[in-house]
Amino acid sequence: MAWLLVAMGWANFAMGQSAPMRLVRTLPMPGVRGRIDHLSVDVRNERLFVSALASDALEIFDLKNGKLIRTLHGLSEPQGNLYMPASNRLFVANGGNGDVRIFDGTTFRLLRTLHFPSDADDLRRGASAGTLFLAYGEGAIAELDSSTGKILGEVRVDGHPEAFAFDAGTIFVNVPAANEIEVLDWAGKRVAARWKLGANRWNFPMAIDRADHRLFVVCRRPEELLVLDTSSGKIVTHLSAVGDPDDVYFDHARKRLYISGGAGDITVIQQLSPDRYRLIANLPTAPGARTSLFVPALGRFYLAVPRRGSAPAEIRVYQVE
Repeated sequence: MAWLLVAMGWANFAMGQSAPMRLVRTLPMPGVRGRIDHLSVDVRNERLFVSALASDALEIFDLKNGKLIRTLHGLSEPQGNLYMPASNRLFVANGGNGDVRIFDGTTFRLLRTLHFPSDADDLRRGASAGTLFLAYGEGAIAELDSSTGKILGEVRVDGHPEAFAFDAGTIFVNVPAANEIEVLDWAGKRVAARWKLGANRWNFPMAIDRADHRLFVVCRRPEELLVLDTSSGKIVTHLSAVGDPDDVYFDHARKRLYISGGAGDITVIQQLSPDRYRLIANLPTAPGARTSLFVPALGRFYLAVPRRGSAPAEIRVYQVE
């Protein structure tokens, strides 16, 4: 059925024009129920980590053979997860109790638990191989040492932070509760600017094009991609996107944006210039398939599909063309 949907999704392409991506494999997760949250990857060892939030577990796949190799149970609504190769540590952020658990990246032995006030959420690598950043609670971004988990600094924001992106010493943070993007001066440990989004609300996903100074933010009301100038916060253009958007990625090599949403599509947008964009495809997927991961080094796009009736949860693996 998935293959049929892919074929239907590309029916609008002209004869001889290749599709932006194609489905090459599915990874079943029969033990996973309910909501699935963030994904991350260990590129060198080709392992995929999937936060099975509603199952209080983390699923770990070997991507070379498509096999599930480990399930970490006993978590509390895991959200963000991130493997740090320099320290061989796996970090898992738990929304249920605010804890961040640090595991050995080889044995998966629990090494340390960090306690945050509430809702430990997204995890992202910093510019340095030795640091990562955590969004948590009623409004904070914290920098952590990737070996010890020590908190190196934090900045408070005006609501729970969702996706965030880096540009040199600046961090752009989606704060949907405040209907704005907050611009953090990390060296000064302060909010340097607040960019209001007006009629556009519920800004969750975010990506960045550092070379052309463009920030990509996708809102759920209305369902639109906003393109902003990172030097001023000005919205330079906007386009319609998939409903219930949850993740967006900028493919620097192909100058494309990939947006996954719970309405059941992957929206693919081509960047023609920093200020000009064109919708090139909406690939049908499945209801509730919101969370995804694009890995440029592997040329793969991974999509989390929740359980549907008797059909088990799965990860759909796409080859980016």
